[in-house]
Amino acid sequence: MPTVTVRLFAGLRERAGYGRCELTLPDGARVEDVWALLELGVEPPGIALAVNRVYAERGTALAEGDEVALIPPVSGGAPRLGIAISADPIDLAAAYERASDDRAGAVASFVGTVRNATKGQAVVRLEYEAYEEMAVDELRRIAGIAAAEHDLLAVEIVHRTGIVDVGGASVVIVCSSPHRVASLAACAWIIEQLKLSVPIWKREVYADGSVWVGQGS
Repeated sequence: MPTVTVRLFAGLRERAGYGRCELTLPDGARVEDVWALLELGVEPPGIALAVNRVYAERGTALAEGDEVALIPPVSGGAPRLGIAISADPIDLAAAYERASDDRAGAVASFVGTVRNATKGQAVVRLEYEAYEEMAVDELRRIAGIAAAEHDLLAVEIVHRTGIVDVGGASVVIVCSSPHRVASLAACAWIIEQLKLSVPIWKREVYADGSVWVGQGS
């Protein structure tokens, strides 16, 4: 009989009176069984399900230690998720415009720029390489989780590949939400997750050499 962690958000959290609980399941239980076992009444329409922070089909089998998230529809419809990997300079104004929404009380952004020195070395430029197809999928997964957990209206993430000179933007994240706390927290969470799991690498180029830096940098 596996025990899983169940997470609930927004209206589902208010309905339950808690946002997280431990739930012991019968052997062979699937994601679709979780709602009934919570004993919260009739299941509302439109709930998305995720297992270990990945959207899952209702028939997905559950195992000991899994985290199951019950994700209600975002108010006003599904959030807009804009994800791009580009060798072109990032148009910051365009990313901001795409994430803007008349329902938003806040539009928060993070822009990662190339600094001129690191660990005592003068930096000439950075060179980015990505496994683009996988990077786009992983960024979309991260954006979807952020949108659900923070009730966002829109998320835009654009990351550069190729050469980025000192002062240039290497990544931009824009989040819009009804309230500022959510969009600010989402931007901070997204950049940390991006550094952990998105397959993008950079070469730091110095006047007298260079070095590849992997994920997490």
